Amino acid sequence: ELARYGLKVGLKNFSAAYCTGLLCARRLLQQLDLDEVYEGNTEPDGEIVKTEVGKKTYFVEELDDDKRPFRALLDVGIRTTTTGNRVFGALKGATDGGLDIPHSYKRFPGYDRESKEFDAEAMKDRIFGAHVSEYMEKLMDEDNAKYQALFADYIKEGVEPDGLEELYQSVHEAIREDPSPADKEDFDVEDRESFKKIPKLTYEERKARLAAKKAEMDVDEEEDEDADEDAADDDAADDDDDDDDTPHYSD
Repeated sequence: ELARYGLKVGLKNFSAAYCTGLLCARRLLQQLDLDEVYEGNTEPDGEIVKTEVGKKTYFVEELDDDKRPFRALLDVGIRTTTTGNRVFGALKGATDGGLDIPHSYKRFPGYDRESKEFDAEAMKDRIFGAHVSEYMEKLMDEDNAKYQALFADYIKEGVEPDGLEELYQSVHEAIREDPSPADKEDFDVEDRESFKKIPKLTYEERKARLAAKKAEMDVDEEEDEDADEDAADDDAADDDDDDDDTPHYSD
């Protein structure tokens, strides 16, 4: 659905995953009438937002007195949870969208395992497509033919490397403005015979069909047996002919 909000290219990268998570969060909170209570992080900076109340930690900026935030858990399925995986982009978008999702920065871009430090600016750059922009500029300078091939859709839509950040900002704003799903289009069936549902067979009809299939299998087995017997008779006849042709010598 990101095309509705202005993002028509690069729908499989980290930045698009962030937009998807943001859309999921805003739409869900709108349905629960929590979208105004928990707006999330309207200016993504890569930092983890959380607050502690008593002994509990909520991953929202501020806790409302009357309504608790909607808590969700990240299910990665069979995804490989490597640092910088797109699934964590969707996670960050959902938390910035106002959902309460327990997480840490250890799988976010910008985390250094050796120093155990997190560079939030690197995460922000990934959210706004800086990695894509840099690669586009590199190809433009070093291999323009490859750039034309890999980023043909970007070129068609008029997306320039220096315009990606502004593009993603506009997408974020559009999602927050109206996260509701698009109206479903009416489906008009022109040929109702092709789409007609086949009626279920009755018990007696299923029983008769099974008996017919069984009889057909029995006939096939009999034909196979007859064919095997004919082949065996032919082999025996050939052996007899060979014996008759064998010369006999006498003293």
